[in-house]
Amino acid sequence: MPTTCRIALFLAAAVAGCAGGPIGAQEGPAAPAAAQAQSSRAELVERETRRLNEWLDARYEEQLDFSPIQKTMLGRKDDYGELDDLSEAAEDEQLEWLRRSVRDLERSFDYELLTPAAQISYELWAYQLERAEAARPFRRHEYLFNQMRGWHTSLPQILIAFHRVDEDADAEAYVSRLGEAARALRQALERAKLAAAEGIRPPRFAYRAVLEQSRAVVSGAPFGGDGDSPLWADATSKIDALLEAGEIGAERAAALRAAARSALTGKLKPAYDELIAWLEQDLENTDEAAAGVWQLPEGEAYYEERLASSTTTDLTAEEIHRIGLAEVARIRTEMESIKEQVGFDGTLEEFFTFVREDPRFYFPSTDEGREAYLEAAREYLAYIEGQLPEWFGLLPRADLVVRRVEAFREQPGAAQHYVQGSPDGSRPGVYYAHLIDMGAMPKPQMEVIAYHEGIPGHHMQISIAQELTGVPMFRTQAFFNAYTEGWGLYAELLAKEMGAYRDPYSDFGRLTTEIWRAIRLVVDTGLHAKGWSEEQAVEYFTANSPAAEGQIRSEVQRYLVMPGQATGYKIGMLEILRLRDGARAALGDAFDIRGFHDAVLGGGALPLPILERRIDAWVDARRRTKSR
Repeated sequence: MPTTCRIALFLAAAVAGCAGGPIGAQEGPAAPAAAQAQSSRAELVERETRRLNEWLDARYEEQLDFSPIQKTMLGRKDDYGELDDLSEAAEDEQLEWLRRSVRDLERSFDYELLTPAAQISYELWAYQLERAEAARPFRRHEYLFNQMRGWHTSLPQILIAFHRVDEDADAEAYVSRLGEAARALRQALERAKLAAAEGIRPPRFAYRAVLEQSRAVVSGAPFGGDGDSPLWADATSKIDALLEAGEIGAERAAALRAAARSALTGKLKPAYDELIAWLEQDLENTDEAAAGVWQLPEGEAYYEERLASSTTTDLTAEEIHRIGLAEVARIRTEMESIKEQVGFDGTLEEFFTFVREDPRFYFPSTDEGREAYLEAAREYLAYIEGQLPEWFGLLPRADLVVRRVEAFREQPGAAQHYVQGSPDGSRPGVYYAHLIDMGAMPKPQMEVIAYHEGIPGHHMQISIAQELTGVPMFRTQAFFNAYTEGWGLYAELLAKEMGAYRDPYSDFGRLTTEIWRAIRLVVDTGLHAKGWSEEQAVEYFTANSPAAEGQIRSEVQRYLVMPGQATGYKIGMLEILRLRDGARAALGDAFDIRGFHDAVLGGGALPLPILERRIDAWVDARRRTKSR
């Protein structure tokens, strides 16, 4: 039956349009007929929306079956002894499954009969396929092993940070996953070799970092060397905890330790040895002088795809570059004001050097200095948490903890980061800080980074998304770089509006991180679209930021191995601010900052054009309420 007729069957005033009778032939007053039509359509919309949500939840369960890791991230224990298939064949299988699901979606549901929220769900499911198809031609362009991320560090982190051991079966699953990690690592290595055969390799510095990180995973007992290796220390501590809790006896604990040792030495170590040997052999084929992806086969098209994915817009590299230059100039003006406020007699560049080099702005590189850094971050977060009810209606239930990065993956000057908790709250969200080099961790930036990674930043946004009800499950786990990182950068400014940064040097630190993200627009596009060298990028960064030298070098090398990713922060922030300014102008006295924030966060992560539509709908609803 045509859609228009199917709808009309439920509209009393238009039955004749499909049934053949004259429209004016109905008897009785028009108002009851209109009310009946409205009621019938509402029921139809409710039914179609409910059916779509059930379908999407069922499809998401199928999608999760491809990823035991994602199930673990969600706090679940099904497929607990398994890890993902990382082969290209498995990726092809998942893509074909997604294609079938979108064809089924389009055949099975009437978009016009869905609520606005359900229409967004429909679009987001199809958007997954759109992005996957766009990325498919470039799957060998991704640097699977680099200093920022890669399976060589991700696999150990999954076991250490996310694999809970509450009973005997969980320990067995842990041991099983040690063997699975060996298989997965070899699959990732095979893909890296395929990419290298096509002339696609990360710069030499990335290989060197991956070698160092990989050796750290398999150093110490039971492999040899001083101390315990990270995985052995984790496995034995979790087995010991079971023993102490009375979940297992001494004989069973000994058997589990022996099994873990065997899996580590007999399975995992050989896989890491293969990775290390290949990297050492292939190192001579890498470039000492790093360059952007423009040099790769189809590099320009690849970078366009990365920008589209990262920003969820159609902005070109040139447009993003110009936005970055304008933002750098604007923020420098604000920095000049703070320089004058603190009474510094000199140029802005001299002030950068002062803040970068004066010892007062750093904690000592001691255990006490590192703990002082973490404790100060906790205090800042505690303050802002007390302000939240005045600015948000939606508040996260999940806990947040602040930790130092595990030793095997810690890097001097590397960016702090957030790892989400589980939706059921059994695992808290974690704000991780790299503290191996306190000379790369200036005090003025400590407050702003805590807000970005914690609250009101990533922890708040991601936790609220995971705790949403009334939307399909896949939307609670959605990630869009420009939205998520844009919110994190917006949260840095929002914290100032909430009363933070009472020390002008901390406020200068806030501007330091904001100009940092504006610099990213210039440098990322410079490296990957304009042919900039690593040294050109470092020089531009240094001239426009007081960030520590170690931070700057680490940042530029990050952009080189993760093309486009760094552009999402500033583009996302600017869009959220634009939407806020537009809503305030449209609503006047009816504008409510709590309502605006709830509208931004209450639908989960979204591509920026869909976020705009959601905010427009919120503004219209507020306007209608005001006019009553």
